[in-house]
Amino acid sequence: MEAFFLSLSAVAIAEIGDKTQLLSLVLATRFRKPLPIIAGIFVATILNHALAAEVGILVAKWLTPQVLQWVLGVSFVAGGVWMLIPDKEGEVPGGVSRFGPFVTTAIAFFLAEMGDKTQFATIGLAARFNALFTVAAGTTIGMMLANVPVVVLGDAAAKALPLALVRGVAAAIFFALGLVTILEALGIV
Repeated sequence: MEAFFLSLSAVAIAEIGDKTQLLSLVLATRFRKPLPIIAGIFVATILNHALAAEVGILVAKWLTPQVLQWVLGVSFVAGGVWMLIPDKEGEVPGGVSRFGPFVTTAIAFFLAEMGDKTQFATIGLAARFNALFTVAAGTTIGMMLANVPVVVLGDAAAKALPLALVRGVAAAIFFALGLVTILEALGIV
């Protein structure tokens, strides 16, 4: 359960203010059909994060446990630094909406998640816990917890969040994960 809850909370917090959350807002205002948008986000996220978790597990198999701990520790610390950097406004893909809200959302969200902070977090968490289903489920639910309110409540929800504080909390989680993993690599913990 540790892998599930840590994956869920890390991604739910990290997603706040992220470009995919902004994409959710754009899609919600463009289509004004929350259910197909939410379904598209879910399908795209579960596919993207299942693939990312599989990559994490494969990486864990290729590396020795000692090297893996160092790679993960440094990756989590780097992820913490990355969390402190806000996304740029121009990063939200516009996309073509001729396919309707579900297909447009699924495609745009899947592509926007490629190389995103939460995708790298999913890779690292899956490598750390060696739990594809548990991590992918946790990160997907975390993504939904962060994006569904934006789709349903729209602009008001996005403006009410103190993004600097949220980024700081997300960074702290990743710094803590990195520190614990590095201490484990050193044999201190």
